Order: sequence, then C-alpha cells, then structure tokens
Amino acid sequence: MKIGLIIYGRLDTLSGGYLYDRKLVEHLQAHGDTVELISLPWQGYGRSLMHNVWFALQEQLRQAEFDILLQDELNHPSLFWLNKKLRGQIDYPIISIVHHLRCSEARPRWQNQLYRLVERRYLASVDGFIFNSQTTRQVVQSLIGDGQPHIVALPAGNRFPASLTAAQIEARVHKSGPLRLLFVGNLIPRKGLHNLLEAVAQLPQSDWQLEVVGDTAVNPRYTKRIQQTITKQNLSSNVTLHGALNDDALAQKMVLSDVLVVPSSYEGYGIVYLEGMGFGLPAIAGKGGAAHEIITEGVDGFLVGDGETAVLTQHLHALHQNRALLSQMSLAAHARFQTHPTWQQSMGQIHKYLHRF
Repeated sequence: MKIGLIIYGRLDTLSGGYLYDRKLVEHLQAHGDTVELISLPWQGYGRSLMHNVWFALQEQLRQAEFDILLQDELNHPSLFWLNKKLRGQIDYPIISIVHHLRCSEARPRWQNQLYRLVERRYLASVDGFIFNSQTTRQVVQSLIGDGQPHIVALPAGNRFPASLTAAQIEARVHKSGPLRLLFVGNLIPRKGLHNLLEAVAQLPQSDWQLEVVGDTAVNPRYTKRIQQTITKQNLSSNVTLHGALNDDALAQKMVLSDVLVVPSSYEGYGIVYLEGMGFGLPAIAGKGGAAHEIITEGVDGFLVGDGETAVLTQHLHALHQNRALLSQMSLAAHARFQTHPTWQQSMGQIHKYLHRF
C-alpha cells in the first residue's frame, strides 16, 4: 500500500505522540508499505488555520495516489476545513491518529470551547480513527458519536533493548540514601514539573534527589519559571536539569532511579510510565486522561489530581520511609510492564486494520 502521513515538523520530534507515529511508520515500511511524509510547519494555532486555504497543499493531496492518508490529529487546525473541501476530489480514505484532543487539556474554559468547535469539525471530516487509548476513544466518541470505523492500539514501553530483573530491582530499592526521583517530559506546563517542585520542597532535602530529563526549548518562558523556582526554593543541590537525552542515556537514568514522577494535568496515554515500569519504577501520574489505564492506584503507582501537591508530598515521603512498600510497588510495576503489548504487536494491529479498510 502507498500511505500518506501528515504531521507537523519532523517525525523525530521528542514526544510520546511522535514516538507512536515513528513506530507506526517503521512497522509499515518493514512490512512492505510505502509511507510518504507530508510535513506542515507549526506556526501557532491561529496561523495554522490558514493552511486550510493553501492551494498548493490542496493540490498535492488532490493529485496524490495514496491508498490511505493518515493524519496526526495534532494537525487538526490545518485540516478541519481542507478535508471537507477534498470530498469528491480524492478516492482514498482519511484516517486520523488521535493521541489526545487539545480541548481536553487544562486551560480556560472559553479557550477549550473554541478548540472543541474546531476539533469536532475535524473529527467529523475523516473516515476512521486510530486511538492510542480507550480514554481517547471515549472522548472523541462523546463529541461525534461512535459510527466511524476505529481501532484502539495501545502504545508500548519496550523502546529500550533491555530492562531489569526482579533481583536487580530489589537490590536497587534497598540501597541507602535519598529517594531518587526521575521526571521525563518536555518542560511544558501540562507535564506538571512545577507541581513536583512544590511537592519536594516540603520534604527534607536529605530525603530526595530529582533528575529532570526533557527538552527545555519547547517553552522557554516555562523553563525560566522552573529555573527561578529551583533557585528561589534553594533546590539547586537536589535538582538536575539534563535537557533532552538519547535513549541510552535515558535508560541509564531509569536504571539508577527509584520512582518516576510525571504529574501531568492530562495524558492521552502516558508512554513514559510504561517505559519506567520496564525498569521497575513505580509511576506517579496525574488523574487527567488515560494514565489510569496503566497505573493501578497504590499497587504500581499513584494518581494525583492537578495541583494536589500535598498528596504528592505524602506519597513521596511514604516511599522514602517505607522501603518495603517501595520494593513491593517496584516489583508490581515491573510485572505490569511484562504483561503489556509490545510495539510490534500494537503496530501490527494497525497494519491489519489499514489493510482491511
């Protein structure tokens, strides 16, 4: 099959959504399909709406000889009207890959109402869906109904070539010293690093160390806010900002950590929680979105509400003081990882879905 894929920017962009798209492209190509990337520039939400009247883009899609066109739903502002205009001009179906809806994120209600209008129109313009979670499926179907063909193909956590054994996890947990915390995510407000810093600031500094891995250039204003918080709270000796790391370096951070803490206000799924579980890291996540599909509260991690920093502090204090609890949850996290579908299995489901379409 000849498949098109519309994304913003580069396919190697650091995020869970782009990782999902990369894994899908790799799988399709490995199984004989041709994938043509169509990269649109991200110019901010308002300016991206103007892509709908780009004659060159409309002509490119009108003349394309695809069997299927995939669109990352992130591109909805550029496509919500263009897709409608293409009806009757193309003979291939349009399938949307939905990681999470923009209107599901935490922001002022009036803004989300506007985003919801555009997203609903976009979602109604496609022929089928690839969802990354049951939560995302439910949110989309609450907007447009459940009449369109779809598949739920879960992201996987086996990006890294190897994880840890139960014995290695036990040995790490019972090492003396501070609780070693790991945050992995781009430095943007939705990921909740500011809440994590507020929570750890309430703990004795001898009780914890925090390593932060994530792109600091995505939102420079927020990164500056984080740096100022670290300085103001006198946390410089406890918090290390590494920026983005390659896979090998990130895997090494996971090997040496005790708990993965990414208290996002919303996650369409939360691939990083699974990846951490492969190294026996209990995950502390936000309640918004689909993290509850991965994490069983009090068994292999905790779920905290957005801004519930006191609750987050309590969980971290308990894990530091009670190493038996940490051990139990670490082994449960590792067991959870082992039962989850691999990338090959999930992307294989999508491959079959597309070839049946």
